[in-house]
Amino acid sequence: MTSIQDLKEPKYWLLGIAVGLMAVNLTLMWRHAPVDVVGTSLLFWGAAAFLVWEKHQDLNLESDVISSILGTLLIGLVLLKSVNLGEYDLFLRISPFLSGVGLALLSSGWKRLAYYWQELFILGFISISTGLLLQIFDISPFTAKFAAFVLWYMGFQVEQDGIYVNLPTGSIEVYSGCSGYSAILQLLGLAFLFLFMFPTNWKQKILVPIVAIVAGFAVNGVRVALMAFLVAYSSKTAFEYWHYGDGSLIFSMIGVVILGIFCWFFILRNEPESHNADKC
Repeated sequence: MTSIQDLKEPKYWLLGIAVGLMAVNLTLMWRHAPVDVVGTSLLFWGAAAFLVWEKHQDLNLESDVISSILGTLLIGLVLLKSVNLGEYDLFLRISPFLSGVGLALLSSGWKRLAYYWQELFILGFISISTGLLLQIFDISPFTAKFAAFVLWYMGFQVEQDGIYVNLPTGSIEVYSGCSGYSAILQLLGLAFLFLFMFPTNWKQKILVPIVAIVAGFAVNGVRVALMAFLVAYSSKTAFEYWHYGDGSLIFSMIGVVILGIFCWFFILRNEPESHNADKC
């Protein structure tokens, strides 16, 4: 059993701070962030905690004064900013990474910061938003083109004009939220988690993220094609269910299942062939 004297050890204080930061971030995410962001944040926080736990016996919990001060300031900034958040803010996506850096500085100092690169990478991945990617490169026209191709292949009379998919009795605009970046980021994050947790060779390290990106784009493109069909030939209620309701989560689940099937059949089942492979 853990005694009161043992609770004075730094590792328990660090654990308490980490749990507190995680709880604060996830609570604010639950209140203000979209559902997919909440689910991704919960998954990535859990994955980071799992990776730390895997190597907790090898951790060197010795930090210097400067690192401890910097870590305390970062954690203080996260808590101070979190108190003043009354709505969804980009800071909610950044704060997990800042929290992770602060905890790493407090626990092991800046000289051993690289020892936590996997955990920091995972928490930093949450910071990447659809809006940021759209400013770099907008894939909405490509999504519209793919959705139009799916409808054409199924026999519908369809035209694509930029970000618009036009059917004879209705049309949709593929705006930023339906571009596909959200689905791609979700699956790409899962791909990185898989690579961190399972041994793979260098070919698989390249292939798994590519499959995640293609699957995310394709599944979202099929979803956009369905939206166009519903606008043109079905009711508004059906459109809202598949666009805003639980139907949108079904497509996210389909993407995860596709990636999971690929990883299971093409990597995990062939693990004996990759016995010399290492984790990322």
